[in-house]
Amino acid sequence: MPFDPPARAVPPLADMSSTPQRTRIIIQGITLKGRAFRPSDWAERLCGIMSTFGRDQQMRYSGFVRPTMLDGVRCVVVEPSLAETEPRAYRFLLDFAKDNELVVIDPNAPLPEDVCPVPGVALNQLSSAE
Repeated sequence: MPFDPPARAVPPLADMSSTPQRTRIIIQGITLKGRAFRPSDWAERLCGIMSTFGRDQQMRYSGFVRPTMLDGVRCVVVEPSLAETEPRAYRFLLDFAKDNELVVIDPNAPLPEDVCPVPGVALNQLSSAE
C-alpha cells in the first residue's frame, strides 16, 4: 500500500534545496561490496511506496524522495526534511539501505574509509539539473 503523504503541501525539490541545515542524502544502488543492487528498478520501486496518483491517474513521486541516475548508478535522493515531516518513512528508507548493505551518502555523516561516494561532478549535475 502506498505511503500517504502529509496533508500539507510539499514544496517542489528545487524549493527544498534552500534549507541550510542539511543537504540531501543519496542511497546508491551499489552494495558495500561493490556489486550492483538488483532488481534494476529498485529505486523506482522504493520511491513508489511514497507516491500518489493524481486526478489524471498518473503516479507522482513524493517531493521527499525520487529515483535518479548518477554516473550510471541508480540512486534514490532523499530530502532531509522527510526526517521531521515523516520520521518513520525516513527511518524505513535508511533501514532499507542498511539491510541491503547499500552505500548511503550523507554529507552530514562521515563515510567509512573504504567506500567511494558519488564523484563531485555527478553531485553538481544533480544540483544544476533542478
